[in-house]
Amino acid sequence: MCFALSSSSWSPRAGLSMMACTAGGKPSTSFVLAMSDKEGASEDDWLALRPQEPSPSQCCSSGCKPCIYDVYEKELAQWERAKAMQDKSLLMGKKEQSNNSELNPDTFTAFSVSSVEQLTEDTYQYKFELPGNSSLRLSLGQHIVLRGVVDGLEVQRAYTPISPRNAEGYFEVLIKCYEAGLMSQYIKTWKRGDVVFWRGPFGGFPYQPNKHGELLMLASGTGLAPMIPILQSITDDEEDETFVTLVGCFPTFDKIYLKPLLQDLARYWNIRIFYVLSQETSLEKLPWSYQENTYTGHLNEDLMKTIVNSCRRKPFVLICGSSAFNEDMSRYLKAAGIEEDSCFVF
Repeated sequence: MCFALSSSSWSPRAGLSMMACTAGGKPSTSFVLAMSDKEGASEDDWLALRPQEPSPSQCCSSGCKPCIYDVYEKELAQWERAKAMQDKSLLMGKKEQSNNSELNPDTFTAFSVSSVEQLTEDTYQYKFELPGNSSLRLSLGQHIVLRGVVDGLEVQRAYTPISPRNAEGYFEVLIKCYEAGLMSQYIKTWKRGDVVFWRGPFGGFPYQPNKHGELLMLASGTGLAPMIPILQSITDDEEDETFVTLVGCFPTFDKIYLKPLLQDLARYWNIRIFYVLSQETSLEKLPWSYQENTYTGHLNEDLMKTIVNSCRRKPFVLICGSSAFNEDMSRYLKAAGIEEDSCFVF
């Protein structure tokens, strides 16, 4: 069974309907507050039905459309119309149905955790079930929004699935947990069989095969996530001859994510992968297969110029990392002769 919930938090005050769905997405039971549609209701009755304004922690700050605040404004307008007309049936308007094979940007949908794999001391790869051979059908680089509750506080964060776009029966997400992070406290409790709520998709990079001669991907830590599906899309398409240079920035060799997958991708004729390890001081202890394509220290302006000049064709650049990383990369790229209209920041 799956549940499609409104993206604003539900509470006795939020009061809009919560619809339970069968595994096939068909509505089975509709829950609404026990009041008849057009009975005379007091002011307190209407206030109990008023949607609750989201708290700042409920916004993932990723530019989602609709944002949780957009959904709140829509539900508030619906409530105001119903109150003005003294007709509570207007609050029971049909909502978008959602099931485990179809994400919805307006509603949260339940997905079951099928496996948890710890990649580093603080980073995990989570796999979620999809019914049968269904697929999320995401566009490249799109992200989805997770909802969690910690100590009664609702939190929402955006994550980009790393599974192939055509993956059937599952999707995977790469997540770094922070010691003081509210969402991290919730995520760390996950185990196989737990139910987690997602909505989306949002964003994405409008990739077209062979549109760009070369893609230069600059990723810091889990900023690797949106790059993976794009890389896999290129290597899966025999007619796509786009060159790719991926530069992954990590603290140490042990903290490089998804090493086997990246090594497999680097075997393709048109894919190059470099690593920049900020806390390593020597390459001698690294496996020999990594030494030639790894740099120590930080990805600075000089190294950026070296990488850009080594590109086989004029690159279009994809950037994903922290705000500070993105700003630094944009500045270094400009110094290397790459204009802003040749860059895309996730």
